[in-house]
Amino acid sequence: MTYSIRDAVSADLPAIRDIYNDAVLNTTAIWNEQAVDLGNRQAWFNARQAQGYPILVAVDAEDRVLGYASFGDWRPFDGFRHTVEHSVYIRDDQRGNGLGPRLMQALIERAGRCDKHVMVAAIESGNAASIRLHERLGFVTTGQMPQVGTKFGRWLDLTFMQLTLDPGALPPTVNKE
Repeated sequence: MTYSIRDAVSADLPAIRDIYNDAVLNTTAIWNEQAVDLGNRQAWFNARQAQGYPILVAVDAEDRVLGYASFGDWRPFDGFRHTVEHSVYIRDDQRGNGLGPRLMQALIERAGRCDKHVMVAAIESGNAASIRLHERLGFVTTGQMPQVGTKFGRWLDLTFMQLTLDPGALPPTVNKE
C-alpha cells in the first residue's frame, strides 16, 4: 500500500475522531470510556495548533486517513517545557502495516525541531506491540505503575517509556534580569 505522512487539516477530523473512538471503545490504549464528538476533536486540534504542536496523519493514495500521531505538554509546569507526551493511533484495519513506526519517526523529528528534549510514552503495560515499537525506536522503560487505571472492569498497569532526543544537549539557562 502506498501512503504518505502530512500535517492534519480540519477536514481530517471526522476520520481522526473515528480512529480515536475505536480506541476508546475497543482497546486499552486510551483510558477514556466515552466516545467523543467532532467538537471535542476540533477543540483538541485547535489547542495543538495554538501550542505549535503537530498532528500528523498517514493517508493513502485517495487521501483517506489511516492513522495519526501528535504530542502535547507532558506536565503544565515551566520546568517540563522541553518534555512532551505523544500519542499514535492507527485505524483498526491498518494495524500491522508499518504505519505506527513511520508516524512515530516523523513525530520524533518534529519534536526535535520544536526544541523538545524528551518524548514520553505512557503505555498500558499489556500492550506488548506498542512497547516493542517504542523499544525499536530507542525508547527505554523508566517506570511501572501497577493498577493506576481501570477499564473494561479490570485494573490497568502503566508503563512509562522515554526517548531523549538530544542526549548531549545542555539545559537552557534562564536570564533573570
